[in-house]
Amino acid sequence: MALFQSGRLIKDQKALLESIQLLQQLAHHQAHLRDLPGKTLVDILSEVPEAVFEEVLFGILQADLTSAFKSPENLHLLLVGIQKFPGVLKPKKLKKLFGSPTIVNEENIPRLVELLQSAAKSEKKDKKLPSVGYDLLQVSLREGAFELFWKEAVENELVKEKSGPVSYMCYRLLGSALPLLSLDQLRMVLKGRVMQHYGEHVVTTQLPDRFKFAPEMEAYVDAFLNSCDDPEKQLAVMIGFSTLTNQGYPVVPSIWRVVRHLQPVALQKYISWLKDMFLRPDLDCCLDFSTNRQKQNQENVNIAQHKMSRLRKWIIHRLVSIIESPVKKEENLVMDISRFCFFHAFFETKKKASQIPETNALPSEPLDEQAHSLAANYFFGLLQTLNTLTVLGDTAEAAALREKHIHGVTADGKLWIFLLVEYANELLSSEKHVKAVKPFTKEQRDAWERTLQSVKNLQKTENKSDSAKIFAFQQLLLLMAIHLFKNPAETMELLSDLLDCTERAFSKEPKKKKTENSEPGWVEVIVEILLSLLAQPSLLIRRISKSVFGRICPNLTKRGLQLILDVLDPYQDQDEESAVVVMEESDKKIKSAPEDTDDERSGDSSDEGGSEEENDSGDEDKNEEVDEDFRSQLMNVLQAGNALGGDESDEELDDEAMMALDENISALFAEQQKRNQAKKDERDRMRKEKILRRDFKIKVLDLVEVFLSKQPENPLVFDIIEPLLQVIEQCMNSDSDKQEVDFLQKTAHIFTNSLCRAKQYCRRVDALQEDLHAFVERLVKKACKHTDSSVALYYFSASLYLLKVLKGNVSDKTPTPPTPLPKKQSSNIPQACQLLSTGSLDVDRVTVIYQEALTQFLSKRNSALTASMFLDLFSRFPIMCKPLVDTLVKSITAGARQHQQAQACLLLQKVLPLRELKLSVTEEEWEELIRESISQVTESLKVAGQFRVKAEKEKVAKNLELLNFLLKTVTQQKLHVELVEVDKALVALNQQEGIGKSARLDSLYWNVMRWLNYTKPKKEKTAVASKPAQAAEPLKRKKKGFLPESKKRKNRKKRVQENGVAPVASEDRATAAPEEQPEGTDTPEQKKGLVPGSRKPKKHKLAGSGEEAVNGEDAVADKKKRKKRRNRKRKGDVGNEAEQVPAAKKAKGNISQETQQKQDKAKKKRKVKKAPALQE
Repeated sequence: MALFQSGRLIKDQKALLESIQLLQQLAHHQAHLRDLPGKTLVDILSEVPEAVFEEVLFGILQADLTSAFKSPENLHLLLVGIQKFPGVLKPKKLKKLFGSPTIVNEENIPRLVELLQSAAKSEKKDKKLPSVGYDLLQVSLREGAFELFWKEAVENELVKEKSGPVSYMCYRLLGSALPLLSLDQLRMVLKGRVMQHYGEHVVTTQLPDRFKFAPEMEAYVDAFLNSCDDPEKQLAVMIGFSTLTNQGYPVVPSIWRVVRHLQPVALQKYISWLKDMFLRPDLDCCLDFSTNRQKQNQENVNIAQHKMSRLRKWIIHRLVSIIESPVKKEENLVMDISRFCFFHAFFETKKKASQIPETNALPSEPLDEQAHSLAANYFFGLLQTLNTLTVLGDTAEAAALREKHIHGVTADGKLWIFLLVEYANELLSSEKHVKAVKPFTKEQRDAWERTLQSVKNLQKTENKSDSAKIFAFQQLLLLMAIHLFKNPAETMELLSDLLDCTERAFSKEPKKKKTENSEPGWVEVIVEILLSLLAQPSLLIRRISKSVFGRICPNLTKRGLQLILDVLDPYQDQDEESAVVVMEESDKKIKSAPEDTDDERSGDSSDEGGSEEENDSGDEDKNEEVDEDFRSQLMNVLQAGNALGGDESDEELDDEAMMALDENISALFAEQQKRNQAKKDERDRMRKEKILRRDFKIKVLDLVEVFLSKQPENPLVFDIIEPLLQVIEQCMNSDSDKQEVDFLQKTAHIFTNSLCRAKQYCRRVDALQEDLHAFVERLVKKACKHTDSSVALYYFSASLYLLKVLKGNVSDKTPTPPTPLPKKQSSNIPQACQLLSTGSLDVDRVTVIYQEALTQFLSKRNSALTASMFLDLFSRFPIMCKPLVDTLVKSITAGARQHQQAQACLLLQKVLPLRELKLSVTEEEWEELIRESISQVTESLKVAGQFRVKAEKEKVAKNLELLNFLLKTVTQQKLHVELVEVDKALVALNQQEGIGKSARLDSLYWNVMRWLNYTKPKKEKTAVASKPAQAAEPLKRKKKGFLPESKKRKNRKKRVQENGVAPVASEDRATAAPEEQPEGTDTPEQKKGLVPGSRKPKKHKLAGSGEEAVNGEDAVADKKKRKKRRNRKRKGDVGNEAEQVPAAKKAKGNISQETQQKQDKAKKKRKVKKAPALQE
């Protein structure tokens, strides 16, 4: 195939013939090669010119073409040749080949069916349409025999075979044929057995473990509608699939997304067809079927009515989903569907009216109450879609509104819901032509008229400053007006309050001063109405309530906000939930999955069964408390019937007495069972109430989030902090069911992101300074008292938020002058005053608060505070560093235990590099701070014990990290700090046994020693010089998996001694100077690596310890570590190179000799391995 694609085979006909012959031979050679040669032949045949096929290939392929009906491969080859070379394979030539001028005829149908079955089973794993099937479909259309092929071969033969691969091939043939067929052929195919068989497949494969062909068929239809330009064909396919019904309900989903490709003409006709089918359901035009189970369970009563109701249910949802789909649509189409849904949800036609198009077509079967209710539910779902619908149209006004991200309005700025209210008013005024399903009472009609009048008055208001409030009231009034049709009794009270509130909100009377007993303002009334609406299970109401509340937020009062916070108060409804709590405390298992009992949620049946079993077990536990009462009653019944025989009487009861006793016992047990069931029902009821209450609180949190996002600068934000903290604290201590976790996560998200991390905050806190400072103190104290760090974190974060507010506000009073800065710092950094500005913050008062918290954190063992809290404090408010840094310095040694001391070092290490701290102190204070810090760290290192405890290691590590920064600061800034004590403490620290075993501590230690002119000693490398006798020995093959003798630990020491390295130095030479000591000898101080030089500016090299090499402790180090140590040579090592040159050269020579031996051995091995290969 590669040769053919390169173009070489076309030029060389002889090579082309040989290639074809080779492919024909390979086709019969191996089973795994049988498909590949055939496909290659087809690919070559589809690309060669007609002249080459006629002159060169036809002769050699004639045998394969003649036997076309013997295998699918040969038939495929013939079909490709017919389509590619119609001038060569004419009907006469075909008749000569296999005795028939056409492929698709009645004589060949049985053989074609067998070949298609074989091809379908061979393509089973690939899950695609066999190529021979698609080519046969095209050839049948070319020969004008498609109807014969489809009816005789596909519908009468292939579909009847109960085989999965064959059935799926038929479905794929149907999907692939859609773009190729004419309009009549499409209608014929979409009403045939293949469609019906496909519908049965869709209905019977609802289980998750079944193979579903529906997504693949949807892809076929989607591709056809996308590529088809004929609206009639598009409409025919949509109607064909919409009329494939299972007992009246169409098989395709009502939200089928393929509708997005319909052209406007086809879409309009499809909507008209749907509306007509809703009014006059034509079940005869539907390709209806029933499954075997449905046939067994169906009753002969009202089958047609049942199918009609199912079809109408699907159609009304289909109409609503068209508005939700991304298909291009106009405002007239959207309004037409909305009017249709609203009319048939709440009205019926009495007489035709020209001004009301919905009355022109009467239903063939009147809609029952269930149909009206169903249409009403879908209509309110449609309202939700309209509320979030982007502006439609191509006008400039529509484009401008889309850029502003305005939803729920038409191109001229009118609300969709307002247009529907106008339409509803028109229907109510046409009592001669239409009648309401639930007629309004006189009171309801008056409320309706008042609502419309209020909306008109709002629209006439010219005050642009109140545009948000006007829009909010208008939207809420229209929503309540529409809900009069659905729930008139529940809506009337809310609508009446809303109308009164509207009049008060926009009245021009002067405002009266509010007192404690005064009537609530309009904002409080609106908040109460919104809370009442949120209690209803409607997504539309929930979103409109959020939208309305967001528009009236600027007018919210403290009393209005308190109404919202009272809902979230976990202690306010404790009395209401006390029964629930008491009932559930002894049966905590019931709380494991309460959402299974909620009507709005769906859970697995296994979970529900598990909860029922747990409830039963709980009932048994409850029954234990009343067993004594029940037992006494049972004893009384038995004694009354003389069933408890004693020693005095041995007489048996007669039959009548036994029957009476049985009746009494059964009555007693029945009564006991009723009591148990009543208790169980009561627990379930209270549990459902608790779930609904929690769900209501989750919805109310939306209002809090809206207020924080819309009004972050409102002083009322401070009133939200404690209620949210109480909710978080209560949820942390309560059960961990899913709904409780969701409630906690949402509350924490709002508190963290919408409140504490808000970029905008209140700028007018002059009158609240005292209260805010007291609030900070209260929050920090609560954080200190908590035992749970996660809860304490939220309290601490709230205090930091208040600090941000106080620091960001400029007080009207004359502030305390900041600490004077040195002249150098003031001249170099002009913005220093801005960095150290305190705003309205009382630094001294706040310092006392946080100093107590920091002291508790570092002195109390089990504190809920964490280092991250104070790191956040210091990083966000560097002005707090100077007052609190002394506490950190003292806690390095005064901490409660090692962990607190380590945390003090960590915090101090993060605080000292802060630029603001350096700006807030003088040079003398800075130098004293560094000196005191070094002194505290030195004292801490002096008392360091054994490194057996993890906390001790962590403390020393933090000490060394801090000391590294301090010494670096002393060196770089050239501070006058005495380091003698530090030097002694570090030298003594290295005497500890555990410090060298920890790689981290060792690295930190030598990083610190570097600032004291010490260098980490290099570890001697003791390489063994190979003996001359060993080089002469013959090469022996090493056994794999065995350690060489020279690498064993017992022989390693011998090799070191053979190299002449002395293990121990003599006593009289121990105190000699380093220059006078011979190689391999060290003093005890040198063995520890702690002999300082002459204290000159240049760094001194510590002599290497030969004893360490002798003991074998460092000789076992791996190659990577030794390589790193070689690369870490310091510049100061040059002065001491002379002492180590002989040993280094010797080691280098030993290593080079050993390496040369290894290379020679490897070469000999390669020669030995190559020898047998060369002989072969």
